[in-house]
Amino acid sequence: MKILHTSDWHLGQNFMGKSREGEHKAFLSWLLEVIKDKKIRILLVSGDIFDTGTPPNYALELYYNFLKQLSAVKTLKTTIITAGNHDSVSTLKASKQLLETFNVHVVVNGDEDENIIIPIKEDEGTIAIVCAVPFLRDNVIRQSLAGETVSDKEKLANNGIKAFYETAHTKALELKQDKNIPLIAMGHLTTVGSRTSESERDIYIGGTLDIGGDYLGSLFDYVALGHLHINQTVGCEHVRYSGSPIPLSFSESKNTQKVNLVTFNESKVEVEELAVPLTRKLIVIKGNSETIKKELKNIEDKNSWIEVHIKDDNPMYANTEIRELASKLELILLAVKIDKSEKQLQAKELKAISLDELSIDEVFQKRLEQEELEDKVLEVELVTNFKQIVSKVQSQ
Repeated sequence: MKILHTSDWHLGQNFMGKSREGEHKAFLSWLLEVIKDKKIRILLVSGDIFDTGTPPNYALELYYNFLKQLSAVKTLKTTIITAGNHDSVSTLKASKQLLETFNVHVVVNGDEDENIIIPIKEDEGTIAIVCAVPFLRDNVIRQSLAGETVSDKEKLANNGIKAFYETAHTKALELKQDKNIPLIAMGHLTTVGSRTSESERDIYIGGTLDIGGDYLGSLFDYVALGHLHINQTVGCEHVRYSGSPIPLSFSESKNTQKVNLVTFNESKVEVEELAVPLTRKLIVIKGNSETIKKELKNIEDKNSWIEVHIKDDNPMYANTEIRELASKLELILLAVKIDKSEKQLQAKELKAISLDELSIDEVFQKRLEQEELEDKVLEVELVTNFKQIVSKVQSQ
């Protein structure tokens, strides 16, 4: 039995004013062919289908058209989609019942009204059981009580998430009985020992979870994780992040984007990482004016998006020269940044950081820094309360 594990599509992402529509369209077309060619039986999408809670119409169209095309693939038995922290519960939930008629299961929040235990049927028998765990929001895993410290909230989050997985595991075992079939779990969180990139945000208050891949791996035969954009194993070979299908920030420019092809042969599980074809390169160039200009002249792919980091004795003049050269070469230069060692005034004049590069939490943090609060306890509480409000808004 073959399973394809992917996540973090972030359909509708606006990247520093640029649309990723073409890249996402190419990825979904490639993914459809892989599903056909490899005779995939189960498709798992572990969260962050969309980049925002209010995705643009073209992103919704890409999503629904892809699922429509999947319905024609005879070898595919089931598609399971779980919500991530970027996804709107109401957006994904709107089509939930309709999609079930096409054997597409969408799990949005994992509350008591939602069945997360999904048996995969074939010829009247069960061939696998999937515990489809989405991003677990605060109202599902804990009660927010007045007077809790950040440390208290982290502990409650850890305990709540572990209890959720243990309950799911128990229910799956009851359904499995004595059958020799795999138990598979999905998840959307940051695990201990995993590698992150700049484009992910903290999704629980405090940002720290003491949940490792070895813990999840002890419960399930394969764990399909989402949220982190780097393809990687965590703790053991059968606990994995698939990573994002396209690089979502310049910090991911050197990554190879992948999906995971998981093959179960009786009790043995094998994982093959399939590289996603790169539609557009993200290029980061660092150095002084002469070094950067030389590298710009060597770029052959005019479709690339470029970020430049200047470390020069005269960064403002270098900035002007570099932008003029990029325009002459017909290159797409999205950002020019001055090295942090340069004067703060110069960095401000360049306007090196734009809102397109920042997460919601980072914008709030930068605004808070301007207040220069002396009461650090108050500052922590403000950040905590802000994250709670953002979580509630995104769940609408």
